[in-house]
Amino acid sequence: MWTFLGSIPSPSQSYLDLGILELRAYGLMIALGVLAAVWFSQKRWKQYGEDPEEISTIALWAVPAGLIGSRIYHVATDWRSYQGRWEDAVKIWEGGLGIPGGLAAGVIVGVIIAQRQNISVSKVLDAMIPSLPLAQAIGRWGNWFNQELFGRPTDLPWGLEIASTHRPEKYSNISTFHPTFLYESLWNIALIWVLVVVDRRNYLKSGHLIGLWIFGYGVGRLWIETLRIDQASLIFGVRVNIWISAIAIVAGGIVWIKGLKLIRAKI
Repeated sequence: MWTFLGSIPSPSQSYLDLGILELRAYGLMIALGVLAAVWFSQKRWKQYGEDPEEISTIALWAVPAGLIGSRIYHVATDWRSYQGRWEDAVKIWEGGLGIPGGLAAGVIVGVIIAQRQNISVSKVLDAMIPSLPLAQAIGRWGNWFNQELFGRPTDLPWGLEIASTHRPEKYSNISTFHPTFLYESLWNIALIWVLVVVDRRNYLKSGHLIGLWIFGYGVGRLWIETLRIDQASLIFGVRVNIWISAIAIVAGGIVWIKGLKLIRAKI
């Protein structure tokens, strides 16, 4: 279909007009991602023989923490763009969520709540971890509606059409770009499958599935980040999120490898 079309069109507006109510598509996709993640976690927790309502208790605290953490991360790593308009720092509905910050905050708070509820942390992490890339896969479509965070110009059949008002000035004469939102969404769907299969086949020790997720997320985000052309804070000339992805690959890889049941010797 995309070959026939020659490109992927972008939505003409970033909101859904329901007459008396106007819904920001970005916020809607984030909300749908969260709901899907909670549902999937509850389903997996029930398969573990546990009470799904315990997931609701954890999510009640972890989800707001994740949203706050993601916004703080975004503003902290892109603070220059908010100079002179700091009031916009709280406008989450306009886009701008730093996924690494949100994931970190959500997981940390989730662990704290699990401990207070006397829930096995390692067990509940294994149940909930595959739901995180599900939330990401859905939430990334908010970038499509906002026509933001796309990649370099491309003439591939699945190039994403970007309106002139959303293009960087130096690309004003180019209309199609890499759809990084789609790449990341598909990568996360594949990651869900890997995590579920690894967990089902009991390849890892309890509580180590998080390492495979961090590693997989880091690998996917690393190559996707190299495609993006939006302005970003740099460290030694390299985008901050590339550094974060590299750290995630190393840290997640260590946790994942240590959890392999095939490895008998302690690392």
